Amino acid sequence: MAFDPTYAACLERMYGLRRFGIKLGLDLISGMLEGVGNPQHRYATIHVAGTNGKGSVAATLATILQAAGHRVGLYTSPHLVHFNERIRINGRPISNEGVVASFQAVEKAHAGDREPTFFEFSTAMALYEFARQRVDWAVIETGMGGRLDATNVLHPSLCVITNISLEHQDYLGNTLAAIAGEKAGIIKEAVPVITGARQKPAVAVLTGVAEGHSAPLYRYGAAFRTRRLPDGRFNYYGIDHTWQHLRTGLAGGHQIANAALVLAACEILSRTGVPLTPASIGQGLLNTQWPGRLETVCHCPTVLLDGAHNLSSVHCLAQHLKTKFTGRPITLVTGILDDKAYPQMLRQLLPLCQKAIFTRPRIDRALPPEAFLTVAAGFIPEPRVIPDVTEAVSHAIDSAAKDEVICIAGSLYLVGEVKEAMESGALSFPPAAPEPAP
Repeated sequence: MAFDPTYAACLERMYGLRRFGIKLGLDLISGMLEGVGNPQHRYATIHVAGTNGKGSVAATLATILQAAGHRVGLYTSPHLVHFNERIRINGRPISNEGVVASFQAVEKAHAGDREPTFFEFSTAMALYEFARQRVDWAVIETGMGGRLDATNVLHPSLCVITNISLEHQDYLGNTLAAIAGEKAGIIKEAVPVITGARQKPAVAVLTGVAEGHSAPLYRYGAAFRTRRLPDGRFNYYGIDHTWQHLRTGLAGGHQIANAALVLAACEILSRTGVPLTPASIGQGLLNTQWPGRLETVCHCPTVLLDGAHNLSSVHCLAQHLKTKFTGRPITLVTGILDDKAYPQMLRQLLPLCQKAIFTRPRIDRALPPEAFLTVAAGFIPEPRVIPDVTEAVSHAIDSAAKDEVICIAGSLYLVGEVKEAMESGALSFPPAAPEPAP
């Protein structure tokens, strides 16, 4: 039977591919890209790795480059609702027609000895589409790790490694040094590297790899730093510049550290002749949007979506709840995947909450919500289990006071399911209170 080249059929074929690959190397993705003319060589790239913050950093860099007049591609993962979100041109997701065109080109080019993983296939599609759309720059986020990540076929102008903590240990290793070694795999000969890593084992590995590749390494807290101001703005003391009274459009105090990496990247790009003015940098910082990360989607009650899914990101979420919503009742709606340290995650969040509702995203790796009850017993008098995500959020909203905060967090898959329900109309929020008369 002939393959039906429709958008839905392309997605069905991709979703049928396995999610992760065994550490088999980069030969397959290299062959796929060679089959479509090595599109990754037709534009400049920035490669972003790290445990947390790499999506925020990548999105902000892309927005700044666009504000400076460049045509910019952005590749990130996972998507929240639609596959198209992974591949963006000047902030807009790839069209359905673009998905079909890039899928067909990559499928025709694939002639390897094994089936590609979903991520290998989608990476090849993104790099092909960026060339087809004639971008000037592409900002590429790694999927997992770095050394053997499908995106590591790039020869970037700049590398950014945001930070490093324990994650995906079955694939990346059980120590900070081992994981740092995998992340450091994106470092290329003489290509500048910017990092927010602070731990001594991680810094030692990154320094050694950078020196071995004659790659200049710029560390947050050493080569550049920030100072937070009382009004939420911050000063940046950089490699070549000092910029004061800056503000980022992304919520959360941790975004200042992410912004610092972005600003250092802008300084390095400027050194190489990329025209980035303070105006375009400031505009890009303010205009960056990154859905599902401390995103407020309702104000009465306040409904906050955050994809915090590991200990580091949950710590950032907890800090935000403490500082932003002091004195307000908080209900946590959460569902967590089976490869996460859920007891430690819950122990950071539950002490800040008065109520908790445990649910389960549709992905097969989600933990049964009953698994959380033992941990919750020490913090929440009457935790509820509502397995269906839409029903769980609807119950939280229906039973909330006007000043209540409903925090939906624990997995990007959970956040994506909520946003999908919002888009379809299956989940709706109370109308905003009218503005007071002047």
